Amino acid sequence: MITIEFKATLQMLVPMIVQVIIKKKSISAVSAIKMFYLSKLYSKLEIEKTKLWHLSPHALYELLEIELQTGNLVFPTEA
Repeated sequence: MITIEFKATLQMLVPMIVQVIIKKKSISAVSAIKMFYLSKLYSKLEIEKTKLWHLSPHALYELLEIELQTGNLVFPTEA
């Protein structure tokens, strides 16, 4: 179950990630949104326990890039 706080976090984070995608890939907002929502990254970001929401929009974009290049979602290692 998604808590209200987690849902609010996603509602703030997703537009920031989409903006990074638009800027880095020079694509339309619609294309960026589709790309992100269809990704494995987004499906995992929706799961609070993955803690991916702790990462910055730029770090999440880098994970998306790896996924797009390899087809695999690679979770970051903790420092």
